[in-house]
Amino acid sequence: MAESLVEFRETPFDPWKIAAVSHRLRDHPLLQLEALVELGRRLEARRLVRTHSDAATAGSSFADAPKLHPNRRGAADTLASIADAHAWMSLLNVQADPLYRTLVDEVLDAVRPLVEPHDPGMCFRAGWIFVSSPGAVTPFHIDHEHNVILQVAGRKRLYTWDPLDRAVVSERAQELFHERHSRELVTWDDAFRARARVFELEPGQGGYMPSTSPHMVENGDAPSITVSFTYYTDATRRRQLLYRGNARMRALGLSPRPVGESPARDRTKARLLQGLQDAKSGLRRLAGRGVRDDGQAYAPA
Repeated sequence: MAESLVEFRETPFDPWKIAAVSHRLRDHPLLQLEALVELGRRLEARRLVRTHSDAATAGSSFADAPKLHPNRRGAADTLASIADAHAWMSLLNVQADPLYRTLVDEVLDAVRPLVEPHDPGMCFRAGWIFVSSPGAVTPFHIDHEHNVILQVAGRKRLYTWDPLDRAVVSERAQELFHERHSRELVTWDDAFRARARVFELEPGQGGYMPSTSPHMVENGDAPSITVSFTYYTDATRRRQLLYRGNARMRALGLSPRPVGESPARDRTKARLLQGLQDAKSGLRRLAGRGVRDDGQAYAPA
């Protein structure tokens, strides 16, 4: 049997467990530096580039790093000279580029049969390409999506934490993140290193991180190219709904049970919250107002 484009190295697959991954993308023409320089030009024109200097640390605010540690160079210039640019750069939502949407589909279509039996409803598909100078750091943070992160060039150390480890990210921090996309309570402590699962990534290797898995990355001594393919599922959307509901209950002075403590209560609460959300969305549509649809095939840019 031919080797799959992406393989999970730990079986059976558990959507809420961090896992090692291998892949065959290191020589993909769309992930070579010359192609990424051109992509950077196109995405920068659409404001789909995020960058900061290599002065950022694990404890830097992920949201504020571009402002606190600015990289003054443009995308094409930074990418073309990444070995000496002292910069970290992310090309955002590459599925917005027609050429790179084919790459997102190629990879996630290969992943989908592996995850669908355990975690159905893949949607909100997206791709992110990270190009970083030697020694650059991705600050500690969490994201909404399930994430398949693949190393294409260079080496880096990926620190990951269990998404349910409340000693690293508290229940209240999860509520604020899901309700307001705020990471203000997602803060770094060097003691977290002892609780992490660490991947020493080389080209052809990667990791799977469930939704809201805390993570931090330290680049090696050479330029690095890494690509992430992300998606939502029925479970991630339901979990986000529950955390938003708990955040609103807490704002009313109530003390909701933590998500996951009682699966039966979570199911009942999710049905009620979904009904309320559907009704609210219906009213917004009647009023001619926009409604965010987390169930669409691709994440909007």
